[in-house]
Amino acid sequence: MNKKELEAILAGGETEVIEFKENLNESFYKNIAAFANAEGGFILLGIDKNGQIKGMDSSSRFLEDLTNRIVNKLSVYPDIETYDTKGKRVIMVKVSRSSYPVSYEGRYYERVGNTTREMMPDKLQILFSRGKPWDSLSGEFSLKEIDVQTVQSFVNLAVETNRLSDASLNESPEMLLEKLDLLSEGKPTNGAVLLFWKNPQKYFINLCVRIGRFKTETTIIDDKWLKGNLFQQFEETIATLKQLISVRYEIKGIQREDIWDYPIPVLREAVLNALIHRDYFNVANFILIKVYDDRIWVSNPGGLPEGITVDELKRPHKSYVRNPLIAKVFYLAGYIEHYGSGTVRMMEWMREAGLPEPDFKEEMGGFSVYFHKDIYTEPSLIKMGLNKRQIRAVTYVKDKGKISNKEYQELVNTTKKTASRDMTDLVEKEILEQIGTTGKGTYYILRGQRGHKGDIKGT
Repeated sequence: MNKKELEAILAGGETEVIEFKENLNESFYKNIAAFANAEGGFILLGIDKNGQIKGMDSSSRFLEDLTNRIVNKLSVYPDIETYDTKGKRVIMVKVSRSSYPVSYEGRYYERVGNTTREMMPDKLQILFSRGKPWDSLSGEFSLKEIDVQTVQSFVNLAVETNRLSDASLNESPEMLLEKLDLLSEGKPTNGAVLLFWKNPQKYFINLCVRIGRFKTETTIIDDKWLKGNLFQQFEETIATLKQLISVRYEIKGIQREDIWDYPIPVLREAVLNALIHRDYFNVANFILIKVYDDRIWVSNPGGLPEGITVDELKRPHKSYVRNPLIAKVFYLAGYIEHYGSGTVRMMEWMREAGLPEPDFKEEMGGFSVYFHKDIYTEPSLIKMGLNKRQIRAVTYVKDKGKISNKEYQELVNTTKKTASRDMTDLVEKEILEQIGTTGKGTYYILRGQRGHKGDIKGT
């Protein structure tokens, strides 16, 4: 590091990976532990909190003693360098990410922003299981609590899909768990409990699905907690979603076809993704689904696995499975087909239904999927190339049912010529339909609004 780089660091202040220390004190060692338990970092000794250079003793004896203290107290071997600037000496201690948990005086620390704090129990659990998926960790769970009916239903499905042989029909639940790697040295894993136990919430109280029907953000019409094992949570969630959305019927020939607000395969895929890919180390939170008049929001604790981005979800991509044992069981049961293809299929199903593509977002420490049943949402209209005036027109028609050229002029404060050009463009884009040809009786409605087929049923 040269003088310019050091000056840039001092000007930037403390960060997640940079700490200033004017003197050597107890917090110095806590910072080393925090950096080692994360992605590493730098500690600059001889710098005050304002980034002002105060200088430090850096004799060979001092540096040797400093190294020995760090090794003895933390079992960490840092790189130590010295820099002379403005007639004073700065010591830089570089800490690398540790492959094992690092403690100071029996306590474990983490870096949050530019501060160091003691690690909470849930984070500590993640630290100790670093490199091992949650569903493979074992615990003191009783095999007597296996839900035999769920196990048998799973085996029947897996045999039907030819993903397990007929021989599995005669195997005991314990033998099946062993075959599925859901026993570790004879002990059931977390995955086994969540998949096949009678009451997983006895051990993992928040590992469930909360689903609500909302009129507004503050007006709740219905609120349910869906518990049980993962198979039960899945089936009950889909059944509840069907109760909370609308369906219309269309007669095709002599057959009646159900047309739901959202394609049911899309909802199934979203729920499966949430159950299979959620961060189960985050035991304080639960899967949350909110159903509104115009959209559904599925929120999942934990962000995307390292190595994949939101944009990559929209095209064929590699599978990054956070809970491989859980994913394997759902695959064997025929609930999922190819790893990594679910989000792409969701987009295709929504397009085929004439609905906006789902929105995928990393937010609030988790991962969300938004489904809109109205194709005329603002993000969709922007993608169609509409200007702000036209978006206001479509929103107005959605609310009022129709709009005339004169009403449009008044709504967006524009000329008749501009209004006519905008409305013609909306008709050509097949968003609006013109009723009438010329004169005062001419108005515009949403395309397809006339003669809407089918009876409507639902909430």
